[in-house]
Amino acid sequence: MGMIARATHGHARRTFLRAVALAAAGAALPLRSAPVRARVVVVGGGFAGAGCAMALRARDPSIAVTLVDPDADYVSGPMSNAVLAGWRSIGSITVTRSGLARAGVRVVGERVRAVDAAARTVALAGGTDLRYDRLVVAPGIRFLWGKPQGYDEAASRRMPHAWIAGRQTELLAAQLRAMDDGGVVAISVPSGLMRCPPGPYERASAIAAWLRQHKPRSKVLILDANNHFPRQQIFEDAWKKHYPGMVEWIASTEGGAVERVDVDKSTLYTSRGAQRPAVANIIPPQAPGQIALDAGLASGHGWCPVTAASFESALVEHVHVIGDACIAGAMPKSASAAHSQALHCADAIVALLAGREPATAEFDSVCYSLLAQHDALSIHARFAVENGEIRSLPLPSPTRAASPQEEATLAERWYRQIVADSFGV
Repeated sequence: MGMIARATHGHARRTFLRAVALAAAGAALPLRSAPVRARVVVVGGGFAGAGCAMALRARDPSIAVTLVDPDADYVSGPMSNAVLAGWRSIGSITVTRSGLARAGVRVVGERVRAVDAAARTVALAGGTDLRYDRLVVAPGIRFLWGKPQGYDEAASRRMPHAWIAGRQTELLAAQLRAMDDGGVVAISVPSGLMRCPPGPYERASAIAAWLRQHKPRSKVLILDANNHFPRQQIFEDAWKKHYPGMVEWIASTEGGAVERVDVDKSTLYTSRGAQRPAVANIIPPQAPGQIALDAGLASGHGWCPVTAASFESALVEHVHVIGDACIAGAMPKSASAAHSQALHCADAIVALLAGREPATAEFDSVCYSLLAQHDALSIHARFAVENGEIRSLPLPSPTRAASPQEEATLAERWYRQIVADSFGV
């Protein structure tokens, strides 16, 4: 630095100014590396939507890809429980969309007002219409407010769900830090399909880890509307090992389902009676994001059916649904599954736009749960399309790492990789 010869200084300055001017001009226009052959609009910028947009640009630069999401940054659900434990900051799980722009994806920071499938247009809240040849809808989840009774959006500001990461994560973390030692943290788990089924039990582990260090007389109470949960034995063994006597799980048959909340009295009601915890974390039942419902993509059971070969909606032509919102056979609602769907969907769209049938694909999924700062478990799965349905495949080998520490290291490595693959950062 600072070692440029005097004779070349003027030339370097002119070159620099030309580069700045070109960069400014390029920033005002969509990035294109080939003549536009087709237009794909992606609604939703999480692991599914962003991953699909990145894959489309990589597979065929002649496809103009526009991603629509009102949030400038994305706060990831994976690793958000680590924020509650103090192992991560909220900034460490906040991802910018700059990598998408560098890949040639046009990023539009608006909300979608409506989808006109007949005209193949997406109407934005700001008044602009986007035309598409193929539309990808990856809206994530919305909450079914009123379940439990009394739990609405206003109540979530006092009894946080923290199931969409960001401000709610920070609110729950703040309540944990403000509670008195000896208090109870209650986690209410809903029944039915939900995002990240092991997540509530990872959360119980993360909260117990923080309490053990800072408020050791406190405890975590899991009030569950289910009678079992994924990898239950491993979780319970870890609780006994790391947090003896601090975590209690109550199944639905034992009166664990929360039926009603009274926010003003800080009280939860189950068939066992009233519970008044110091901190209440209410995870409500879930359904696809509102735009999926408004666009006619959701069926009677509330989620979005798709064809396994392409993730095209079973209800609306030329629209694909990926991620938590879709029903994808045996695949779970996890970030890893969503990203795997995104890659296959991108391949299918490229084929369909070229007049070809989508190729048969296999899918992978892995869900990591932190049991302690240096202990984790993973749930691996493989899937394939058979007779028009996505079915589970047997795993080739055991999936538990050699040690808990190695599993935790693999969890961190997986997280960095999926963020890079989905967002280009």
